[in-house]
Amino acid sequence: MNPWVRTKIFTAGLIVAALWTAPSQACAQELWRDTLDQVENLGTRIIADTVAKTDGAASIKVETAWPTVINLAEITGLDIESAALVYEADVRSEGLKGTAFLEMWCHFPDGGQYFSRGLNSTTSGSSDWRRLTTKFFLQEGQKPNKVTLNLAVNGRGTVWIDKLRLAREPLP
Repeated sequence: MNPWVRTKIFTAGLIVAALWTAPSQACAQELWRDTLDQVENLGTRIIADTVAKTDGAASIKVETAWPTVINLAEITGLDIESAALVYEADVRSEGLKGTAFLEMWCHFPDGGQYFSRGLNSTTSGSSDWRRLTTKFFLQEGQKPNKVTLNLAVNGRGTVWIDKLRLAREPLP
């Protein structure tokens, strides 16, 4: 091979290698930025409401501009199997365009994660306090090492939640 051609191929290879390993930030184009200086810019706000409550000193008030899931509790150390886990909470809504419901995740030692959503037990629009529920059925040998309790808001508006409860019932 001609030494001149070999030099050109070698030089082209160096240029390609340099471009390949160059930092990608040089090519990145920023599409959006928020310094988070103003809480009002966030689409979801969570506050304690000491006026609207069903139990204790306060409820949780969620104001959201879009669908969101709020993690309320993670429970570990349960020694349970062959039972129905029942997650209940008092929920009310105001101006909710969409629905809100309870969501429960069961996490297992093998890494498996499965959920139950209370899609038949929801609130929407403007409603007074009501008891929402969802159940998760554990068969023999199914022992979760963690249970996560969430409030899912599938829409926008205001939702209050209070008096969370996780119970055990016999399988049907």
